[in-house]
Amino acid sequence: MKIGYARVSTQDQNLNLQLDALKSAGCLEIFPEKMSGKSKDRPQLHRLLQHLRPGDSLVVWKLDRLGRSLRDLIDLVAEFQKRGVDLVSLQDGINTATPTGRFTFNIFASLAEFEREIIKERTQAGLVAAKARGRAGGRPAGLTPEAIEKAKSAKVLFESDKRPEEIAKILGISRATCYRYLAYVAI
Repeated sequence: MKIGYARVSTQDQNLNLQLDALKSAGCLEIFPEKMSGKSKDRPQLHRLLQHLRPGDSLVVWKLDRLGRSLRDLIDLVAEFQKRGVDLVSLQDGINTATPTGRFTFNIFASLAEFEREIIKERTQAGLVAAKARGRAGGRPAGLTPEAIEKAKSAKVLFESDKRPEEIAKILGISRATCYRYLAYVAI
C-alpha cells in the first residue's frame, strides 16, 4: 500500500502542492503535518510510523519533508528497511525498492557518515592543539576567588552551629550552593 507523508514548517504554509503530488502518485492514505522539521514532537509522523506495515511504500514529495537532518533521515530509512517498508521521494527520484534507489540513498548515508568522521577528527585535532598550547578544554575546575571566600565563611558559620538555611540567607546564596561550598571546603 502506498502511504504519503506531507509536511510544511508553519501553519501559514500550504500543503496542497505536496498533497496533489502524493495523490497523483497513488497514495491511498496521507498523513499531513504542519510542524517544523526540527520539532521532535511530530504527531502525524508518529502516527504514520505506527501505521506502516511490511510491504508498504512511504511516499514523500521531497526527502527534506521527512527528516530533520540527514542523520535523522538515515535512521528513519534504516527503520523502514528493518520493517520491510520502501521509501519513495517523488522530487528526488529515490525509490528504495529499486537497486538504483538504494544505491543513491546509500551514497547519501555514506556522505553523512564521512561528514561525521571529519567533524570528529577536526574536534580531536583541535583538542590536541589546545592541549599543546597549555589550554585544557571543558569547564574550569573549582570556584572563583570570591566563591572561595564565601565557602570559607560558610564553613566558619557551619562550625558555629548555624544551619545551612541560615548560612545561605546570611551569605545571599541558595541552600544548594551552601551545601556545595561546605563540601568544597571540607576537602
